[in-house]
Amino acid sequence: MTKLIFRGTGDSMGVPRVYCDCEVCSEARAEDGGVNRRFRSLVQIEDADSGTTLIDCGPDWGKQMESAGLRTVDQILLTHAHFDHIGGLVEWADACRWLGKTGQAFAPAEVIAEINERFPWLHRQIQFTANDEPMQLGEWQISCWRVNHGKNGYSYAYRFDHLSKAYSWAYCSDAIGMTEEQQKPLYGLDLLVLGTSFYKEDFAYETRSVYDVTEALELIKLWTPGSVYFTHMSHDIDLRKQYQLPDCARFAKTGQSIAL
Repeated sequence: MTKLIFRGTGDSMGVPRVYCDCEVCSEARAEDGGVNRRFRSLVQIEDADSGTTLIDCGPDWGKQMESAGLRTVDQILLTHAHFDHIGGLVEWADACRWLGKTGQAFAPAEVIAEINERFPWLHRQIQFTANDEPMQLGEWQISCWRVNHGKNGYSYAYRFDHLSKAYSWAYCSDAIGMTEEQQKPLYGLDLLVLGTSFYKEDFAYETRSVYDVTEALELIKLWTPGSVYFTHMSHDIDLRKQYQLPDCARFAKTGQSIAL
């Protein structure tokens, strides 16, 4: 059995934003723990064969590990080298040093090159392996491909196909303006996890980096996934409100678990 657990569902700044006193940020910083409190985007995959896998390792990694009751992970998959997705690698490397083990991280070669340029000492505790070609973890074949990330350049999406049952799902946290070729692996999935920072983002398109919910809803009409969970949410999304979402779509909540 494989479980997908949302440990972080926030955008690059998380929620609450330090500078902000909007209703969502104010609710998120409530002492009793607001429903809108969101760490930077990260998911945990628990699998009987391959152990604990994380997708991304942002600056909230330590808090996410503590909330999950985890002391170590078996491997981490990385989508791109932006700080909100790799900022926790330094902390993970230090944890590996104290545990006397070597961390296992997988990412496309160009992402690894960017990480090594910024943190040239990480290789002492973390082994980075390029996964430009499909890889296998347990009963899952994993492939990744480059997607447009708007003004922020590029990211990678991951698709997981089970080897013995007809089930496929994908994780695409940071994308906008994907070409038809980039969209192809997202058609007909059983489950899609997709980044949507705003419900309706009014900033100029050329300044943006992630789809909004209204754009995502039009895309999933084409892709026809069985179910969709939106992640990478900014303080524009208020989980206390009712949104006009189709039955297949919902906003991910921190700690939420899905059986795959």
